[in-house]
Amino acid sequence: MDIELQTFTVNKHFPLTISRGTTKQTTNLWLKLHHEGITGWGEASSFGMDGVRYTAESLQKELSSIATQLHNFTPWQHQSLQEDLAKPSDHNLLSNPAKAALDTALHDWLGKALGVPLWQLWGLDLEKIVPISATIGINTPAAAVARYQGWLPITGGKMLKVKLGNPQGIKADQEMLRAIRQAAPDSALMVDANGGWSLIDALFMGDWLANQGVLYIEQPLPRGQEKDLPQLFARSPLPIFADESCWTSQDILPLSDRVHGINIKLMKAGGLREVWQMIHTARSLGLQIMFGCYSDSILANTAMAQLSSLADYLDLDSHLNLVNDPFQGAELIAGRLIPTSVPGLGVTKNSSK
Repeated sequence: MDIELQTFTVNKHFPLTISRGTTKQTTNLWLKLHHEGITGWGEASSFGMDGVRYTAESLQKELSSIATQLHNFTPWQHQSLQEDLAKPSDHNLLSNPAKAALDTALHDWLGKALGVPLWQLWGLDLEKIVPISATIGINTPAAAVARYQGWLPITGGKMLKVKLGNPQGIKADQEMLRAIRQAAPDSALMVDANGGWSLIDALFMGDWLANQGVLYIEQPLPRGQEKDLPQLFARSPLPIFADESCWTSQDILPLSDRVHGINIKLMKAGGLREVWQMIHTARSLGLQIMFGCYSDSILANTAMAQLSSLADYLDLDSHLNLVNDPFQGAELIAGRLIPTSVPGLGVTKNSSK
């Protein structure tokens, strides 16, 4: 099989600010896998973590380095390919977002070859898919309320994920959250601090947010500070979800006694194969499951939507904030992101992009 790589740049309608900074534009990678007249698609999104930046250029270089190696395999040999790529070598060690693009394309190819959408191939029930949340980034109280109002005609604004961890401190967090709650008294609110709080602030904010009717807190402490989670876990009146602290299934067991759930992202996990494993690992340990995203297009979010009937919470809204998403895929219906019945992922290219 052969791969073709192409970069594409997407701009946000509204820049998104979290505790680590602001994103206005990203360049992602589109992978096309060709074999026997069928083409599978995958996406690798740019993002940064722990001082490491995964860029479209670096991801393209990684995947180009294994192009010749892929000639020795077919999409039906997913396990053998995965084992071969895991062998120590200077040329075939892929980062997780690069793996995600390849793995997604392999799954898309298989669904197309069999003539069925992936959700149906896995025997999943679309009726069990919950509504997605709409994200409100760190901002002034007035701007945050305006962002909520902007989501109303798109998602209905019934599920809101509010980014906290403002560098100006928890008083700024409280002012913004209070303004959103006043503007949206009937909306379900979830909070994501993106590791922006100290343990003392997280303990205080847990009690305060519970009084505001918030449903859960995501990544209250920085990645690397997991040793402090048991103290927060014992005191928090709200469920705690791990995001930056949980990349793959290997991270779940060490977290299972100090969080209530995990946020699974395609780019962190390294593909749908690992997402599936993370889901069942988390469930076996009694944990709740959330799906999240970076600056992903509808291509990557549609891939996650194939499995979203297995999740408790869905934060798959990144494509809804893009000016120029080049793809079409899963459809937003009454606030729920529903994959289509088209074989594979069911993603197509916009003719105008």
